[in-house]
Amino acid sequence: MPIDYFKLMRPADWVKNVFILPAIVFSIPALDAGARASQLPGWLIATLLTIVGFSLLASGFYAINDSMDVELDRLHPRKRHRPIASGRIGPAAGFRFGLVLVVLGVAVGFLVDAAVGGVMVAYLVLQFLYNGGLKRVAIVDTVVLATGFGMRATVGAFAIDRAVSTWLLGCVFFLTLYLAFIKRLSDLSAAESAGTGWSSPAGYENRLELNWLLGLSGVSVVMSWVLYGLSSHATSLFGGRAAGFALLTPLVLVVVHRFYRRANRGERDSPMAAMREDPVILVSLVLFAAGVLACLYVPAVEAGLSRLIFADTFDVPLENGGS
Repeated sequence: MPIDYFKLMRPADWVKNVFILPAIVFSIPALDAGARASQLPGWLIATLLTIVGFSLLASGFYAINDSMDVELDRLHPRKRHRPIASGRIGPAAGFRFGLVLVVLGVAVGFLVDAAVGGVMVAYLVLQFLYNGGLKRVAIVDTVVLATGFGMRATVGAFAIDRAVSTWLLGCVFFLTLYLAFIKRLSDLSAAESAGTGWSSPAGYENRLELNWLLGLSGVSVVMSWVLYGLSSHATSLFGGRAAGFALLTPLVLVVVHRFYRRANRGERDSPMAAMREDPVILVSLVLFAAGVLACLYVPAVEAGLSRLIFADTFDVPLENGGS
C-alpha cells in the first residue's frame, strides 16, 4: 500500500532537518535592505530544496536500516509496528525503495550546489558505514549520528554560500549527541517495561552508563549555548543582542530535563511526539524560538538588553557607595 511506503519514510522525523535552518536564520540580519531584496529569494529556494533533498536522503536510510534490522525490530514494543517489521512491506522491497530515495536526495543536493551535493555524498558514505557496523559500537554509534546532524547544519550554510560557524557545529553536535542517548534510554526503558527480549544493537544495557552519558552530553548542550551567547564571536555579529541568547539558557535547561524524564519513563523519544505529549516542552521550545527571533530581528531588543545588562550603574565610584 502507498501509505505504508510513506510511513516507511518516517515523515515525522523530517523535523530533524530543522538543523539546516540556523545558517539562513542567523545570516539574514547581516543583510542590508538591498541585499535582502536581491539575495533572500534565492536563499529561501536553495534552503527549501536542501531540506527536501536531505529529507529524501534520510528517509532512504530509514528504509534501508529497517530492512536490515527487521528481525530485531520485531522484538521491540514500538518498532515492531513499522511497515517492514510488521510484514506490510518486504525487506527487499524496502531496501530498494530506500536506495531510490537516497539517489533522489543526492541529485537534489547537486541541483542546489556542488558543495551541498558533496556533503550529502559524505553523509551517504557515513550512513553506509553506520548501517554496516558502526551502529553496533557503543558511543561510536551516537557520535556518528551527531556528526550527521552537523552535516545538516553544514549544507544549510553551503546552500546560501556562507561560512560554517564552528559555534553552530558545536551546539548542533552536542544537542544531537544528547538526543541520541535519549533515544537509547527510551528504547531500553520501553523494552524493560514490555519484557519482549529486545536488546540494544550497540549493547546499551546499563542505565547507570546511559545516565552518565546523558549527564555529560546534557551539560555540554547547556554550556555550549550559554558560552555562545557570551562569546566575542556572537557579540561581533549581533552586538548587545547576543546577550539575549544567553538569557534563554533556562529554557534550554528545561527542555533537556524534560526529554530525560520522558526517556526514563520509556515514552517516545521523537521530538514531534514530545511536543504533542508534553506541554512544558512545547511551550519552552516556542518561547525559545520566539526569543531567538526577537534577538535577531527586533531592533528594540538590543536597546533593552543594553539598558538591562550593560547599565552605567556598574561604573558608580566606590566613594559613592558603588562596589
